[in-house]
Amino acid sequence: MVRLCAAIALAWLSITQAMAAERLLHPMFQDHAVLQRDKPITVYGTAAPGAAVKVTLASVSAEAKAGKDGHWLLTLPAMPAGGPYVLRAEAGSTTEQISDLLVGDVFLCTGQSNMQLSVARAQNAELETRNATDPNIRQLTIATHESITPLSTFATPVEWMVASPQTAARFSASCFFFARELRKAQQVPVGLVVSAWGGSRVRAWVSEASLRKLGLFNDDLDMLSLYRKNPQAAQRRWDAVWEAWWLTHSKERPWEDSFSTSQWAEAPAALGPWALWKSDSPDGFIGQMWMRTSVTLTAAQAAQPAVLDLGAVNEEDKSWVNGKGVGGTSWSRAARHEIPRGVLRAGENSITTNIFCSWRNCGMSGPAETRAIRFADGSSVPLGNVWRYAEVADLIAPQIPWGPTHGVSTDYNGMLAPIGAYGVRAAIWYQGESNIYFAGTYQATLAAMMADWRRIFGADLPFIIVQIPNYGPLPTKPMESGWSDVREAQRRAALADPHAAYVVTIDIGGAKELHPVNKQDVGRRIAQAARHIVYGEKIPPSGPKPVAVARRNGQLVISFTDVTGGLAAVSGDPNAFEVCEAARGSCRYVGARIEGNEQIVLDVPPPVTPSRVRYCWGDSPICTLSDKSELPATPFELAVR
Repeated sequence: MVRLCAAIALAWLSITQAMAAERLLHPMFQDHAVLQRDKPITVYGTAAPGAAVKVTLASVSAEAKAGKDGHWLLTLPAMPAGGPYVLRAEAGSTTEQISDLLVGDVFLCTGQSNMQLSVARAQNAELETRNATDPNIRQLTIATHESITPLSTFATPVEWMVASPQTAARFSASCFFFARELRKAQQVPVGLVVSAWGGSRVRAWVSEASLRKLGLFNDDLDMLSLYRKNPQAAQRRWDAVWEAWWLTHSKERPWEDSFSTSQWAEAPAALGPWALWKSDSPDGFIGQMWMRTSVTLTAAQAAQPAVLDLGAVNEEDKSWVNGKGVGGTSWSRAARHEIPRGVLRAGENSITTNIFCSWRNCGMSGPAETRAIRFADGSSVPLGNVWRYAEVADLIAPQIPWGPTHGVSTDYNGMLAPIGAYGVRAAIWYQGESNIYFAGTYQATLAAMMADWRRIFGADLPFIIVQIPNYGPLPTKPMESGWSDVREAQRRAALADPHAAYVVTIDIGGAKELHPVNKQDVGRRIAQAARHIVYGEKIPPSGPKPVAVARRNGQLVISFTDVTGGLAAVSGDPNAFEVCEAARGSCRYVGARIEGNEQIVLDVPPPVTPSRVRYCWGDSPICTLSDKSELPATPFELAVR
């Protein structure tokens, strides 16, 4: 069954790519496109193998010959901002022409759900949409699509949209408001290429070759490689890896028949999001949930080839039948698992699953009839009505290497590689929420991703990294925080890269809103960072940022840079500063005051000997330090020298 599904998917993809190949020009080149100014313009597409291709833009032309695989690529001279133009491609008797092309600056808008969030969902959406009348802002959106191999074209058709009251609601809010603000300083056309997927981890956006060099996910890469050749063998390998991981944390084997679930609670008959079992909010417990039921079969049924169907599962399941692993699925609306022959038996059969979920609406949903054992003869037996469950605190399961958002390289393959060598001025990266459980590898993986993309779009491609928002409990005392760990990894990745800037948004979100609707301020701040890192303007890319911490007569003095008009704090002295010793959990709040224009002085209570200083730490901290620009100072952790 798994092998059949994979074969169908590959056949469908081949048909899709064959249809795309009927066009001379790659789908990036369509009516209303924006081409990158002031750099040679790379144009590419497909034609008959060996065909001569001629491309004309305005008054210039270039020629190329299609290779044995039908792909061709050529370069036109650099052009200044302007347009509209017509681009014409010819190969033998085939001609293709696209109109209303502009030459300006193109930005790649990437990340997860906060980048996807549309103008229609932003604050003042109706007014913003009604006033979106700038035809020099244009967007191409790449539909979400994972792939286990790099694609050369898109799995779903794309189009360039011109900003207008009729289209703006579908634009990425962060990138639309960025473009609108940028055009005040750079009066050129702006093209936005949006390639983002809610819930995606950073490793999904890095090529396999770069992840191999990084060396952090080689076991997952090995399983992905095996999955391409033999999906069933890869699922068996995944079963073994998952079980081995679990046994490093627990002596129990909840998937085995001999394991008693009598102490587990009974789930509501309708199932659905498990947070709703105890409250009226779709949030609540996140992490892992063990669930078990049973099904009774006849000998004839047990002898047939069969599939375990769990219906819709959010986010990932790892499942067993009679203690035998049957693989897992990721973000599946039809979580189906092929059951190996000999596993089913006459009489009672146990069905066990462990579901990992990182945000909300976690669990199995849909009508009860969607959950069944389905047999080769077309018949089925519904799973039991009684499910027992047990929450797993403080453990985060490993995730499926070929999964659409948590896997390795799958989003790079399906949503970045298909763009090809299109001219891009800079990349805007708004992601990190899905990495809060994996913050330890975030900085290195993000650095690998930036280097990876520069091999496609140019060695000096600037990156603008947007900080993940404040979300979750307000800290009432010093605390450890995966959210802060990711923010710090983002800050350090930008600091280590001469072609990267960091946008601080710690003050824009809300403790109960993962997707802040104030994307206007996000866009303004991205534009300011772009003016600094992309266009070289002598302005700070964001608010104040720390440089160093020094000891002085029992105090600590923190020096800042990128300060506009002097440090300032809301309601008096700045808050949320902590001093920490080396041990985890040793931090404590301390008093802080502004000294001069660019320094903060901290009082250190004896007998504390701090080795670190933290500011604005926690899931959803309230922070008051800024400067005369009113942009917030970045949260940080610094070593005391």
